[in-house]
Amino acid sequence: MAGRIEDYALIGDMQTAALVCRDGTVDWLCLPRFDSHAIFAGLLGTEEHGFWRLGPAHAPDAEPPTAARRSYRGDSLILESEWDTPRGTVRVTDFMPPRDGAPQLIRIVEGVSGRVPMRSALRMRFSYGRVVPWVHKHEGRTVAMAGPDSVWFDTSAETYGKQLTTYADFTVAPGDRIAFTISWQPSHKEPPALPEPEQSLEATEDFWREWVEHCTYHGPYREAVIRSLITLKALTYGPTGGIVAAPTTSLPEDIGGVRNWDYRYTWLRDAAITLSSLLRTGYREEARAWREWLLRAVAGDPENLQIMYGIAGERELGEAELDWLPGYENSAPVRVGNGAAHQLQLDVYGEVTEALHLGHMTGLARNDYASLLQLKLIRYLEDHWQEPDEGIWEVRGPRRHFVHSKVMAWVAVDRTIKLIESGDADGPLEKWRELRDDIHRDVCEKGYDKERNTFTQSYGSKELDASLLLIPQMGFLPPDDKRVIGTIEAIQRELSTPDGFILRYPTQGDHEGVDGLPGDEGAFLACSFWMADDLAMIGRVDEARRLFEKLLSLRNDLGLLAEEWDPRLKRQVGNFPQAFSHVPLIDTALRLTASGAYGG
Repeated sequence: MAGRIEDYALIGDMQTAALVCRDGTVDWLCLPRFDSHAIFAGLLGTEEHGFWRLGPAHAPDAEPPTAARRSYRGDSLILESEWDTPRGTVRVTDFMPPRDGAPQLIRIVEGVSGRVPMRSALRMRFSYGRVVPWVHKHEGRTVAMAGPDSVWFDTSAETYGKQLTTYADFTVAPGDRIAFTISWQPSHKEPPALPEPEQSLEATEDFWREWVEHCTYHGPYREAVIRSLITLKALTYGPTGGIVAAPTTSLPEDIGGVRNWDYRYTWLRDAAITLSSLLRTGYREEARAWREWLLRAVAGDPENLQIMYGIAGERELGEAELDWLPGYENSAPVRVGNGAAHQLQLDVYGEVTEALHLGHMTGLARNDYASLLQLKLIRYLEDHWQEPDEGIWEVRGPRRHFVHSKVMAWVAVDRTIKLIESGDADGPLEKWRELRDDIHRDVCEKGYDKERNTFTQSYGSKELDASLLLIPQMGFLPPDDKRVIGTIEAIQRELSTPDGFILRYPTQGDHEGVDGLPGDEGAFLACSFWMADDLAMIGRVDEARRLFEKLLSLRNDLGLLAEEWDPRLKRQVGNFPQAFSHVPLIDTALRLTASGAYGG
C-alpha cells in the first residue's frame, strides 16, 4: 500500500520526477518525461504495478522500516534518508542528475555505523504497471525492455531475479558506499553510458547551489521560499520551458472519490503565476524560457487559446481512464490526459497578460511577438468577454458568468493599456479604455450582492468563491473598498474550515454541486494563502501572519505541499507537490516581509 501523500519526497532532473516514500520506496516515476508512461506506478495501485524499495532488510511478513531522519542536502533536490537499526545506522542518498544524456535515478547506500543488512527490490512495470518487461543480462548489465522502452540497471552489488523482481542483498559497514542506478534509453538504441554516481552527485549538488545563489529574497521566510522555488524549478521541463502543475496524476482531492485529475501538463494559469513568483525572486532565465514556450504553443492562433498544453506545446491531451489501476487508496478512476484542455476559461487571458506585463516591468528583454500576442488576446476578449465560461476551477457543470473570469478579463485589458501607454505597443487606446470601464461596471453591477456586501461566484448566484480574494491583488478595486472588505469577511464566514483554512467554493456531498461532480474536497491551499494576502492588504497583518505560519506548518517534513488539506483526515490531498500551492506561499512571504508582519 502506498504511503500518505505527505510521506513522499520529490527528486527530479527538470524533465521528469520521482516520488520516494519514507520507507525508501520509489512508488512513482515516468520516463523519459513528466507525461510519459510510469515505470513505477505503485502509488496508484499495488506493488504489482511497479516499485523500487531500497532500505534495511526486514522479515517477509513485516512492514518495511521507515527512515528515522530524512532531509534534502542543503538547498538542493538531493534526498538523504537515514535508518537506525539494531545493527547500526545506514544512509541512502537519492537524486536525479540534471541530464546530459540518458535520464538516471541514482541511489547511493552508505554505512554510517555497525553492519547493516540491506535489500534492493526492483520491480519495473511499463505502461503504468500494465506491461511486464523482458529482463535479461547484457554485457554484465541488467536491462528491462518492452516496446519502445528500455531501462538499464547498474550496481556493483550482486543481483538475482525472483518472482519477476530484481533483488540485491548486501551488508554495509562504516565507509562503505554502494551505488544503484537505473537509466532509460529508447529500446532501439545502443545501451546508455555506464553511470558515474559519485561524479553525478557532485555535479548535481553544484547545479543546485549555483541556481539557488540567484535568489534575491533574503527575508525571514527564506527557508520556505527557497524550498518552494526549488520545487518550482523541478517542475519546469528544461528543454522547452514548460511548467507542469504537478508531476503526478490522479492523487485524489477527496480520498475514495472521483475528483482525480492528471496534472502533468502546462496550465497557462499555473505557469503564468509560477513565472510571476520566479521573476519576483530574481529568476529571469526561467521567465524568458516560459515566454518562448508560450509563443510557440499559442503560435499564430490566439483565438483558439487553450487553457493547457503539453510540456512541449502539444494541443491534444485526450483524457482516458486506466481501469487496471485501483487508484490511490481506492480513489478511482485513474485518469491520464485532461479533457478540460478545450474548456473556455476567460481568466486565462488575464493571467497570461499579467505575466507578460510583469516580465516587461522587471526588465525582461523585449519580444515584439509577445506584445503582438497580447494585442491579439485583447481583440479576442473584445468579442467574447461577455460569454459564460467554465472558470478558474474548470467546472464540468454548465457554463456561468463567473465573476473571477470577468475580473481577469479586465486585468488583461488593463495591462495591455499600460503596455500601450508605455510606448512599447500600438493599439486603440481610447477604445480599450472604454472596454476596461465596461467590464468593470458590469462586474460591479451583476457580480455584487448589495444586501450581503459581497461579490459572488457568478452573476445572479448566492454562492461565494475564494477566487474573489484576487480582486484587490489584481488592482480591480483598492483593498480599503467596503466591497472588498465585505467579500473577504464573507469568505471567512462561509468558506472557512474549523481550523481557519479556505475552501474554493461550496460542494454538495453526494449531490452534484456547481462543478458538476459529487463529493467534497479539502481546503484549497492556494486560496488559504490568498486569504493571508488579503488580510495583510486590509491592515490585519497579525492575523495574516498567523494564518501564513499555520499554513507553513501543513508542509511535510521536507517543505512540500499538495494541492489541498483535508480538515477531517488532517492530511494532504491532491496531486503532489503542487505548483499552485508553492507559488502563493512565495508571494505571501514576500508581501508579509515587505509589510514587516512576521514573528521573531
